[in-house]
Amino acid sequence: MRRRVPALVASLFAAAALSVQAQPAKSAAPAQPKASPEQVKAIETWTYTLAVQGATYCTPLVAMYNLRSTVAFGPKPKAKPNEIWRLEDISTPKLSAESGYVSPNVNVIYGFGFADLGAEPVILSAPDSGGRYYMIEIVDMWTNAFAYPAGGPSGYKGGKFALVGPGWKGTLPADVKRIDAPTRWVELQPRVYVKDEADLAAARKVLDAITLQGLSKYTGGVAPAPAAYNYELPKMNPKVATSHMQFNDPLQFWSICSAAMNENPPPESEVKAVLPQFKYLGLQLGTQWKPDTVNPLILAQMKKASQQIGGLALGTMPLAGKLANGWVIPPANTGFGGTDYLSRLDVAVFGLTANTVEQAIYYSGVLDGNNLPMTGAKRYTMTLKEPMLYAKPVPPGFWSVTMYDKVTNYSVPNAINRYDLGSQSNLKKNADGTITLYLQHDNPGKDKESNWLPAPKGPFYLILRNYAPVPELGVALKNPATFEGPPPVLPVK
Repeated sequence: MRRRVPALVASLFAAAALSVQAQPAKSAAPAQPKASPEQVKAIETWTYTLAVQGATYCTPLVAMYNLRSTVAFGPKPKAKPNEIWRLEDISTPKLSAESGYVSPNVNVIYGFGFADLGAEPVILSAPDSGGRYYMIEIVDMWTNAFAYPAGGPSGYKGGKFALVGPGWKGTLPADVKRIDAPTRWVELQPRVYVKDEADLAAARKVLDAITLQGLSKYTGGVAPAPAAYNYELPKMNPKVATSHMQFNDPLQFWSICSAAMNENPPPESEVKAVLPQFKYLGLQLGTQWKPDTVNPLILAQMKKASQQIGGLALGTMPLAGKLANGWVIPPANTGFGGTDYLSRLDVAVFGLTANTVEQAIYYSGVLDGNNLPMTGAKRYTMTLKEPMLYAKPVPPGFWSVTMYDKVTNYSVPNAINRYDLGSQSNLKKNADGTITLYLQHDNPGKDKESNWLPAPKGPFYLILRNYAPVPELGVALKNPATFEGPPPVLPVK
């Protein structure tokens, strides 16, 4: 059944059709009143702003749908639902592109898995790592990291956990800990620290011990009937991270948002307070959005908004956080944006599935110390000086600075296969105890190579990460006006 926009708007749009219509016969019913050019312009302007808000709201959900497609349902799926795809090595530029995962941490080996909790709970088994840093982040389809069975404050001892979907009623085994999920689908993302190539085998052992299985298999019961999946595959620019929303057809953004929302509804409070405004876009819970049910004038604004939302997200990052010395100091709600839809949008596009600040803090170096974009056409330095509270971790946590290509959002291919520098690196100190990092495309020379972080030829950005930060950092972030972040990246004169 075709959906209708409110009667007044419908009449205005009907009268404002661009095609030339024949004059009605004298006996015909009176013609609809025509909308004036000013009214048409006002409606276009207003529906565009509404479409931007709708895209802001939907982008995190669409980003998770796109990631799920890459991992579990695309032309070359990495892991079936309720399984974990394990990267065999650190996230090189090639592995990042294969996973579709933007701005990856290159100090860890990753796992990616999507669990479908629609039929039954899924049991997660996590190992005791023997003190090695690792975490298991569990993210709902709206990008909120709602559980950490391992890592940081949760410790590294592991255990068995039951992931329970909305509305499930039943009894769980006594040896598992229950974790209630807000959405039917959730993403699990283990990260296991690896120091170097010699350490890789031991790190893989920890990652391999992180497993998923359905409740029925765990208990030896009768398995539910297999789910039938028939998801629309995103068609996007293959050279850019899927979270940037560069669809071949920008209207596919809205189709995917609708399908994903119906399968993974937002909290009831948002269903009542937020979703009703989007009826003017034809976006309503319980029905699948289709372009032919939306007036062409509104549809044009929706197309423009979904085309622009990726760029708007990147541009508004200093608004969601704080810009200081060229670094975006993250908001305290990073990783669990909740109803702060701008913050949630920016994190989804720039660093999909970012962790909460209790688990990790990310500082995004988007500009140099002169507030200018950084490019490999120039040479830069960054000087670190103790006490570096912004980068202080709780052992076995760590800090690192990673280089990314601004065009692709992946790490940068280079001759020495170095993608980051940090607490695990053999950094050379200056005479005064400070450490200078060299951020440039060409090798600065043998005496400085240990502190060289290779840049692409074109634009780039940095992320400084603190994994398992000291607790006072998360508290300090709540007052961004007084928070002191990383030092500036300065061009060499």
